[in-house]
Amino acid sequence: MKRTLMTIAALFITLAAAAFTRVEIKVHSEAMNKDIPVIVALPDGYQTMNALRTVYLLHGYGDNYTAWSEKGNACPMADTYGVIIVMPDGGFDSWYYDSPVEPTYRYETFVARELVEYIDSHYRTKAEPSARAIAGLSMGGHGALYLAIRHQDVFGAAGSLSGGVDIRPFPDNWNIAKRLGTLAEHPDDWERNTVINMIDQINPDSLKIIFDCGTEDFFYEVNCALHDKLMEAHIPHDFYQRPGVHNWDYWRYSLKYHMLFFDKFFHSDSDANN
Repeated sequence: MKRTLMTIAALFITLAAAAFTRVEIKVHSEAMNKDIPVIVALPDGYQTMNALRTVYLLHGYGDNYTAWSEKGNACPMADTYGVIIVMPDGGFDSWYYDSPVEPTYRYETFVARELVEYIDSHYRTKAEPSARAIAGLSMGGHGALYLAIRHQDVFGAAGSLSGGVDIRPFPDNWNIAKRLGTLAEHPDDWERNTVINMIDQINPDSLKIIFDCGTEDFFYEVNCALHDKLMEAHIPHDFYQRPGVHNWDYWRYSLKYHMLFFDKFFHSDSDANN
């Protein structure tokens, strides 16, 4: 009995040791002149690994950099897929824009340039688009597709979970008007900065896309509309719909499929050579 208990104890010690490392850091943004908190999840054995792929996860409106770690259970996936997972703070309501009406909001510059440069210079990454993916939920789903489309030299794959992929039906919601100005006064900014109107900028050879939405979600119709437009434009993508609402139960489940998609993307070259 004593030997059995010792064996079980040793097993638990081994399992505890074989785990990701969660690091909280602050990354300075020159564009916004402030330090921004970020969580980085490193896979077990990181110190002995070669250059790793990186997945950036963006939180939704009203949340912060801890959301994916504490509510989304994202960190263990660093171990599952052998990747670095980066979870930045995107502000309460930034929508990941460089705001044309509020110069203190430069979250596009921060995430797509400053943060990526910091991560590549401080961690053992494979610093190329084919080794970077970005995903997010709700406001962050919009942000992930928006940033990836505008920075295909940075990100090679993008995912949106219940994303606000067309902001125009929601002119009075979630402080979007504070970032772009009101729809009535700044219609051109709303047209230019909504994902559904940006598909002509997508190079299918440069950007792989996955997105999904619950059928009871208030963003369901705009996600279906994005799918239809991508189909009409013959742009390859993965789109999933299943029962669900706008909550963490849905996003935790959905993230598993996005990570599988990114894993396949990361290893597409090696698969093609086998």
